[in-house]
Amino acid sequence: MIKAAGVFGFLGIGLLVGLVVYHGIGPIWGMLELAGWGLVWASLFHVVPMVVNAYAWRVLFAVGGKPSWARMTLAVWIRESVNGLLPVARIGGEVVSYRLLKSSGFGSTAVVASLISDMTLALVSQFLFTVFGLVVLLIQIDSADVFWRVIGGLAVFLPMVAGLFAIQRYGIINLGEQITGALFGDKWAELVGNAAQLDDMLRLVYRRPSRVIISVGGQLLGWALGTGEIWLAMKYLGHELPISDAFVMESLAQAVSSAAFIVPGALGVQEGGFMLFASLLGLPPSLGLALAFARRFRDIVIFLPGLLVWQSIETKRFIGWLRRS
Repeated sequence: MIKAAGVFGFLGIGLLVGLVVYHGIGPIWGMLELAGWGLVWASLFHVVPMVVNAYAWRVLFAVGGKPSWARMTLAVWIRESVNGLLPVARIGGEVVSYRLLKSSGFGSTAVVASLISDMTLALVSQFLFTVFGLVVLLIQIDSADVFWRVIGGLAVFLPMVAGLFAIQRYGIINLGEQITGALFGDKWAELVGNAAQLDDMLRLVYRRPSRVIISVGGQLLGWALGTGEIWLAMKYLGHELPISDAFVMESLAQAVSSAAFIVPGALGVQEGGFMLFASLLGLPPSLGLALAFARRFRDIVIFLPGLLVWQSIETKRFIGWLRRS
């Protein structure tokens, strides 16, 4: 997986360089220079959806005590930082956040159950968010034929989402334990604990519809609040957008980034997506590329410090382990 991520990352860098060379660095740099410190404020706005997503994840702890909202926000911050900057195919952040919460005294089964259900519901909420964004876009381009084609294409993914719920609801974790146990021995058991308990915990999560609705609603709100990042970045780049256009760009950009999970940081793919979406909205492709670079600035302002905090936590844990040895 790491080797494949490295290859795709190299290809992504090549695509990114090609896009910049083709459109010219001058106009793009001019817009970024105009934005200046505004890019910092646009990047810091990402804290708002992170806090909301932390609450949406927190409600999925079905039994026992729940981590504090602040602790969950820290876990979300580090999880996004790892997934956003490291070649971990958008799953390494989940492992790191598991370690963080488990070291805070919460049971491994409860943490893993919350992670699995949070990831599943994130697929649901992102699917809905992408549909909403496409609906807004298709209303603007006024093509009923294209509208129903796109909606029909998205409907193909509904059985996949339903299948994920069914797997978790009716307990196929035990089968997974037998397979992975044969491959990895005791390491799987150390990670998730007793598989039957994990099955039971997942059933508890989904048994209360209000919990699922609140979580999906919170995640949807988090996705929607990301629109503020796009709107602010465009404002500082010198091109104010209607909030509906910012919503379209955010929803489609998130979908592209998730689809390109194998490419570290969605390098090149995200930039190409922003250029395409800008063109669909009647904006210059170079503006879409400048917006993509403004989004990359968020990686420096938000995610890089997140990696440093994670390393600080791991270092303290390691020093503590050495002292106890």
